[in-house]
Amino acid sequence: MNKPLMAAAVITAPGEIRVDRVPLPEPGEGEVRIKLEGCGVCASNLGPWSGPEWMSFPLEAGALGHEGWGIVDALGPGVDGLALGQRVAALSYKSYAEYDVARVDACVPLPDVLTGQPFPGEPLGCAMNIFDRAGIEVGHTVAIVGAGFLGTLLTRLSSAAGARVIAISRRDYALDLASRYGASDTIRFDDRGAVVEEVTALTDGRLCDCVIEAVGNQAALDLAGELTAERGRLVVAGYHQDGPRQVNMWLWNWRGIDVINAHERDPARYADGIRRAVAAIAEGRLDPLPLYTHGYSLDQLGDALDATRDRPDGFLKALVTFP
Repeated sequence: MNKPLMAAAVITAPGEIRVDRVPLPEPGEGEVRIKLEGCGVCASNLGPWSGPEWMSFPLEAGALGHEGWGIVDALGPGVDGLALGQRVAALSYKSYAEYDVARVDACVPLPDVLTGQPFPGEPLGCAMNIFDRAGIEVGHTVAIVGAGFLGTLLTRLSSAAGARVIAISRRDYALDLASRYGASDTIRFDDRGAVVEEVTALTDGRLCDCVIEAVGNQAALDLAGELTAERGRLVVAGYHQDGPRQVNMWLWNWRGIDVINAHERDPARYADGIRRAVAAIAEGRLDPLPLYTHGYSLDQLGDALDATRDRPDGFLKALVTFP
């Protein structure tokens, strides 16, 4: 008897992709299968997409996709707390496909008020966890270096907490959006020294109580350190995946900066962040819908990855959706 098949994207070589028909996955103990509605495209995919020496091709069907959401359509043995037909966001790792499996404790139910809305849970949960780690309070001055999807969400969360937010980006479109999401000031990042001078002037020489680096490259990390006040907090939210970094330890040491690596590795923490994101969006405290700027079908995943890398004008976040 032939197994039922699904469509799944397979990255066959650096910058190359095809869509195959592969067997439908079966949920194991404590797992559910999800008929995916869509999957967000993460910048962390760009390293593998470029084909570093350590990668082996082709990748597994659906691999790299980890921002999926959809409908539970099969339950594995021992599953409790989820039902067939329930809509969830999930932490699963082969979600560039029509179906994926996830552990039940890595699935977060989506309430009816979010029906029809895309919900890439992993990055939304990341934003909540990073904000929690940042320790932002009423009256803080916060600089966010990198006004992409993550930086814009953090702009909203920080401004809603009573902080003054200075958004910094190389792109005018991103700065305009940051203003709509609560940034008090925006600065175009063309010259590092000029940005430091402007922030120094805006803060009467005090610099920033908290700086969130949300880019993931050396230049952004350098700038973030220079903008952090004495006894301030530098929060590393960017994904630094392309090699070692150097830091100005003299500056960090002299100013007594607290440095927080805000990346989580505990799946339970990820799931908790997603639950808090569900609550914030359902209650109207956070609106990510304007940030999903580009949509693609599964066979256009290569275009979605290229756009995530090249960031054309008006780009913030790509979603791959399924009919």
